[in-house]
Amino acid sequence: MNDGVFTVELTMSGGTGKAHILSPVTLTVNGGKMTASVEWSSSKYDLMVVGGENFYPVNDDGNSRFEIPVYTLEEPLPVQAETLAMSEPHLIDYELVFDAGTLRPLHSEGSFPVLPVAAGAAAVICVIIVSAVLVKKRKK
Repeated sequence: MNDGVFTVELTMSGGTGKAHILSPVTLTVNGGKMTASVEWSSSKYDLMVVGGENFYPVNDDGNSRFEIPVYTLEEPLPVQAETLAMSEPHLIDYELVFDAGTLRPLHSEGSFPVLPVAAGAAAVICVIIVSAVLVKKRKK
């Protein structure tokens, strides 16, 4: 697979069904290694174990987000996630499957995502309008 940033649909099994990972997820491929950015539907996860290695949230607020390795698409990836939502921390077993058929580039090389460009243009327009209003008020 070529290096790049992609989105891919994820299905999850295991656990109690009360929490899930939001899908699609962002998949980064760099030097043949894949890393998924996964976000839980809860802020109560403080650890994920993948391939015997511990991973901790990459954010401090909101839903718990992790950057985890992905070894292959289409095959179940066994993971454990520790939740603090119960009376004491519990490691829960899950299986994640990344659907290769849904793999899409996040944006083409050399192009830019539309939203940040549109937001930047809107900010520039707002500054121009506010400046024009202030200049007009000063002239009066």
